[in-house]
Amino acid sequence: MAAVTDTAMSQPAPRIRKERFWYPYLLIAPTMITLVIVSLIPFLYAIYLSFHKAKYGRVGDFIWFDNYAGLLADERFWSAISTAGIFVAIAVPVEFMLGLAGAMVLNHGVRGRSVLVPLLFIPTMMAPIVVGLLWKIMLAGSWGFISYNVLERFGILGETSIFASPHLALGALIFVDIWQWTPFMMLAFFAGLQALPLGPYRAAAVDGANGAQIFFRLTLPMMSPLLAVIGLLRLIDAFKVFDTVFILTGGGPGIATESPSVLAYKMTFEFWNIGEASALAVLVWIAFFVFCNAFYQIAKKRLNAF
Repeated sequence: MAAVTDTAMSQPAPRIRKERFWYPYLLIAPTMITLVIVSLIPFLYAIYLSFHKAKYGRVGDFIWFDNYAGLLADERFWSAISTAGIFVAIAVPVEFMLGLAGAMVLNHGVRGRSVLVPLLFIPTMMAPIVVGLLWKIMLAGSWGFISYNVLERFGILGETSIFASPHLALGALIFVDIWQWTPFMMLAFFAGLQALPLGPYRAAAVDGANGAQIFFRLTLPMMSPLLAVIGLLRLIDAFKVFDTVFILTGGGPGIATESPSVLAYKMTFEFWNIGEASALAVLVWIAFFVFCNAFYQIAKKRLNAF
């Protein structure tokens, strides 16, 4: 009887192990299928188009790397890359520093924090198109609220919109991006600060460490994985900005604020040069793949961020 019982109990084991093996894959299957349909297949088709003469809705002959060569020789492409680089180089560090400073202030206890935190998150919760329309009204010509009451009264700008100035339009876009995304950085860093252990801080207080020493030797090292991840995500998002630029300036005046995303849109839906637009998308993807892979390796080894 004992032998029969042992045999009966051992029979379902392979089936159970097989079910356990497939269970995680079944859980992620809906997400993976969705990503394949809405992301991978269109991206592979974009690669296909980038090697063909595709204009005015028609896919022509296979032309190897002619689209890439034409794009790399186009000054407008390099202008868009330069604009995006300036945008990212200014907006992201400012958002990072302001967000970290605000998080430190919130972490030290502010009266009404339970009310203040949801209010701070309002700009980030707003859709980018709504943000663009809001600031277009605020900074519009001579009748915008800020244009009329601040810029014109103090002689900063004449009777025109700030978005019509090649020298000021990009700065205005950077300001709008900082206004929208600094609260996100602040609340993300604040959540990270709340999760830090108290033991090291108590030990540092006993040893007589001052505020600067605690920040640079305790807070920053312990926060570095979160800082790296949030900074990378924000950098990627800022580089591919489209909504606010399209609503506020449309890439103008001229091409002064034209980002790669806006340029790709114009190539596709205004110039109908789908081949070069696909090549642009592929080049940007390759650049970010290399950058993110290098960032991942460095952050993993030095910051233990991933």
